[in-house]
Amino acid sequence: MLGLALGCLALGPALGWGFVLVQDMVFVPDPAFSRFTFGLAGGAPRVVPSDAVVTALASVLPAELVQKAILLGIFVLGCSGAALLVPAGFLGARLVAGAYYVWNPYVAERLLMGQWALLLGYAGLPWVVRAVRAGRGLLPAVLPAAVGGFAAMTVTALTALPVAGRRVRVGAVLLAVSLPWLLLALLRPGGLSGDPVGVDAFAARADGPFGAVGSLLSLGGIWNAGAVPAGYETVVGSVARLALAVAGIVGFVLMKDRSRGLGVAAAIGFGIACLGVTEPGRAAFRWLVGVWGGFAVFRDAQQFVAPLALLAALGLGALTEKAGLGRWAGVMVLVPVAVLPTMAWGGAGALRAVSYPESWNQAREVIRRDPRPGDVLVLPFESYRRFPWNGDRAVLDPAQRYFAVRGRNVVANDSVRVGNMLVGAEDTRSREVERVLEAPSPDLAAAGFRYVVVDAGTPAERRRFESRLSGASLLVGTDELRLYRLDG
Repeated sequence: MLGLALGCLALGPALGWGFVLVQDMVFVPDPAFSRFTFGLAGGAPRVVPSDAVVTALASVLPAELVQKAILLGIFVLGCSGAALLVPAGFLGARLVAGAYYVWNPYVAERLLMGQWALLLGYAGLPWVVRAVRAGRGLLPAVLPAAVGGFAAMTVTALTALPVAGRRVRVGAVLLAVSLPWLLLALLRPGGLSGDPVGVDAFAARADGPFGAVGSLLSLGGIWNAGAVPAGYETVVGSVARLALAVAGIVGFVLMKDRSRGLGVAAAIGFGIACLGVTEPGRAAFRWLVGVWGGFAVFRDAQQFVAPLALLAALGLGALTEKAGLGRWAGVMVLVPVAVLPTMAWGGAGALRAVSYPESWNQAREVIRRDPRPGDVLVLPFESYRRFPWNGDRAVLDPAQRYFAVRGRNVVANDSVRVGNMLVGAEDTRSREVERVLEAPSPDLAAAGFRYVVVDAGTPAERRRFESRLSGASLLVGTDELRLYRLDG
């Protein structure tokens, strides 16, 4: 119940009817299976198998409810799992551990970043540690991370292997559930490429006065300044966040029955995160990405402080009991909320449910009914959008999922701009389209496109698109979206 209550408090307006569309969090109504769903189109197979699971669930329940169930499930699963790692009989300590595990800077920043798949794996971490220590039940415990995919399984493996006594068996289970995305990454034609520029673009950053390392120790430090809750810049808040994390680490060290393996995992994860803020460390990561694109998972090294968050949560619970504050559990569980108040109510309003404009549905129906072959191009050829109907919040363009229909690929740009840095596209088709669009008069029909969707752009950009598509048929024309058909 505590996890559910904290989830409702954290999400707030995000639980209204509609979809939360922010940064990497993209859900669409009535999603359809496509090549993109299974990692056969687009860049690295990061959406495998999470998108397939969402699409399957949305065939039974409205997609709006699927998203809300997943987001609330993260809080319920994480809170209860951390609580159960605390010895039985210490109810106050269990509540404090559960509360801190789901209410801390790591969860707040990743939620505002829209990385629900990573957070699903994070929520399952306590259950994985519990299963590894018990020597049974590992497969069901690792399923949340398996659904989360690429990054979630990497963080889970980093946590589980040091804790495990029988590492070969645990490694075999982790490898088996990773196969859906691992095989695609290893066997895809042309291999998996990664741009080493991403190592610098996605490196941890200081989100308070204690530098990048201090931010990481506080469980924060995400690379995207737009994914930081309001009020982070205050000295009082920064001191409180750091003090709470350090208190949890001290509490864990003082625990009699602490897991040495979890301590090792937390140290390794924190070390990886810190490597990303040093030039030698970034050079090593750039080399790894150049060797194999799958190592791009280390570009965003801050995500590896997840085991430290679990360690600190258990330590805070133990410290609460050791200090004789167990009877004040009702008050103590509010301490993480008081230290990070702007995580409440959808990150102080940053998370809010909205509905897609009707023109999006009209365009999808037109594309779906057309028997002639050809792919769909999305313009402007940028990966992130700020839609007025979404409150101008930055979001990864939903078109690649929304307009996915049988027999067509939806081609969107998967390069990412971070400040003045451009992390190049991983998708071969995307790079080819970039070259086509650079031509004075691009022949999009010859490039295999039947439709062009224009869902954003400045007035100048839209006029340029209209000029280039003057020979195409305009089938849907609204302020929110324009759909062109190439009849050549």
